[in-house]
Amino acid sequence: MTGRSRTQKRAVRVVGGAAALLLAGSAAAAYAQDTAAGGDGKGLTVEGRFAPASAFVPPGAVSYDAQLVPAGGWIHVQQKVSGKETTVTVKVKGLKPNHAFGMHVHEKACGVDPKAAGMHYQHVKDPKLVNPDNEVWLDFTTDKDGNAEMSAHHTWGLPKGAANSVILHREQGGAGERVGCFTVPFGDFTTGVK
Repeated sequence: MTGRSRTQKRAVRVVGGAAALLLAGSAAAAYAQDTAAGGDGKGLTVEGRFAPASAFVPPGAVSYDAQLVPAGGWIHVQQKVSGKETTVTVKVKGLKPNHAFGMHVHEKACGVDPKAAGMHYQHVKDPKLVNPDNEVWLDFTTDKDGNAEMSAHHTWGLPKGAANSVILHREQGGAGERVGCFTVPFGDFTTGVK
């Protein structure tokens, strides 16, 4: 860490065997070998704070509905890959309490327009296969403090560039109004850092 300020040195944090650079109000990612998985697993950790889509600096975590996804709400996404299997875990804090949200991995990054994130990422592209077996569904219900944690596990991976965000929906299930978005550079990590 030669040449970095004291503040930058403190910003580096170890999460599940991976160093993640955490920047307030933005997202940062770490790709690293997960030694706990016997040396063959790799992963990604990203976190950020929600801000309105109209913010002066475009946020990585976008709130489209301040009642459900208040500015300052926090999101943490972790992707672990071992062989051909993928587990995506999401933690949220500070969202609307006791609300049942839908959440899915989407193809594109977030934007000012909620539609910018494109469609759900599908392992097998087929409009008839909109379900949790062919897509990454992370539906959750927040507790009395607006916090929740959820995971989805699949025996297939997320190819680099094919899945780039998680969308929070107003209600659970296969679709619904988009109330928040978090840009996440998912990848398969099978050939090392990408």
